[in-house]
Amino acid sequence: MNPLLLFEKWFSEEKKLNNLNLPAACCLSTTGLDGYPNARFVSLKEIADDSFVITGPLNSRKGREIENSPKAALTFWWTASERQVRIQGDVSKIPKPNAKIYFDQRNRDSKIVSTVFEQGKEIQSIAHLQKHFEELKEELDSKEISRPENWGGIYIKPIRIEFMEFKKSRLHERKLYERVNNEWEMIILQP
Repeated sequence: MNPLLLFEKWFSEEKKLNNLNLPAACCLSTTGLDGYPNARFVSLKEIADDSFVITGPLNSRKGREIENSPKAALTFWWTASERQVRIQGDVSKIPKPNAKIYFDQRNRDSKIVSTVFEQGKEIQSIAHLQKHFEELKEELDSKEISRPENWGGIYIKPIRIEFMEFKKSRLHERKLYERVNNEWEMIILQP
């Protein structure tokens, strides 16, 4: 079985059970520039070209880390279904036309933030940031907001996907799919 189809099935089931505002939230882990693991929550956009798609500024810390070491992990924890999915894979950039499509789907405030602010850069204060944002909203009121050059996305093409269903008995069901010679192989793991 293709584990991407199983992922989509589980994801769909979780969305039906859970009314979260961010059902696609997942933890993206990279190797930091200092060699330490680094993790943050992001939003899965979709599965395309047998890969998980994440978008955002490519000049951010995560973007620089991925540029330095193009491997990443995603972790999903779904509370309603009590399931966890862990993904490890190789990273590549999505094409610019695709990045434009994803950018155009964002709401106006998100576009302004992505265009004007530098994710992760030190600021004077939250109040200063909010004031600057409101000024920009007014200034850009009726103007079209184009995708900034540094905003794009990544494909995470999985080499490993582990599915775990939690059980009250603590005998959690774990299945690990691994890509071997371009084919998916599955093994069952102890809890």
